[in-house]
Amino acid sequence: MAKVCDICGKGVTTGIQVSHSHIRTKRTWEPNLQRVRAVVNGTPARIKVCTRCLRSGKVQRAV
Repeated sequence: MAKVCDICGKGVTTGIQVSHSHIRTKRTWEPNLQRVRAVVNGTPARIKVCTRCLRSGKVQRAV
């Protein structure tokens, strides 16, 4: 299961963590995804949405 927002497509990004002694290790940053019931094409459905999309009002929650 991919960790991607169904609205904006935000997903996992990778990079390098650098310690104080400059030891470099690979790491990932995962988006803050929430499973919500939202209205999709007029019907309620469970989708994965990042909190940025929830806060900005891009998702209409199903009641």
